[in-house]
Amino acid sequence: MAKLFVHGVPDTAHVWHHVRERLPSADHEALSLPGFGCPVPPGFDCSKEAYAQWLIDEIERRETPVDLVGHDWGAFLVLRVVCLRPDLVRSWVYGSAPLDPDYRWHGSARIWQTRVVGELFMAITPAFALRRAMIGGGVPAGDAAQAAARIDRTMKAAILKLYRSAVQVGAEWSRGVEDVRVPGLVLWGLADPYAPPDIGRRLAEKTGVRFVGFSGCGHWWPAQAPQEVAGQLATFWSHPGS
Repeated sequence: MAKLFVHGVPDTAHVWHHVRERLPSADHEALSLPGFGCPVPPGFDCSKEAYAQWLIDEIERRETPVDLVGHDWGAFLVLRVVCLRPDLVRSWVYGSAPLDPDYRWHGSARIWQTRVVGELFMAITPAFALRRAMIGGGVPAGDAAQAAARIDRTMKAAILKLYRSAVQVGAEWSRGVEDVRVPGLVLWGLADPYAPPDIGRRLAEKTGVRFVGFSGCGHWWPAQAPQEVAGQLATFWSHPGS
């Protein structure tokens, strides 16, 4: 059974490295969103809908159904696929993505969603500032430095397009989640400064799945608590419907 990990913003597939190396088996793969550490395909508009369709296409290229794991924007996409194509998914794991119609985007997101201002912000923000922001969100210093170094022009452009397509994602993509019947699990850092854990708890209640909060973890729990995350995944995958 293939297990696919989907990263968020501003990350690459590398964010899952510490978790994946602690898993007992090797039947897993970390995908790279177009524009995030890899080129953007011709004609790909980097909108939320384009990324959701991209993930569906990636799954269809593999033996299905699959186990999906998403963090941040990866989690948005994972649950969207579960809603649109439940036949492709055996189980889903969701974390640190504020899919809530009442959520107000954090400050950086609102800047990215503002034309001209977003471009200026991306152009003048140095790597050390990005590194510092990620450390503030809970990323260990070494991982933050590596992640910041991977943020290039292609990724910055993709981020602006994605966030501008997603101003109302909480209202648009939360419709119908209560009808999800695919087994799932919600993981969250209890000290997340960008996505309050209460949002995760409400999502778990809506979908009838278990919520697990990691004490002392911020937004980037895959980097902060990889052993705990790997343990939760292994247990969940062994009996996803229980």
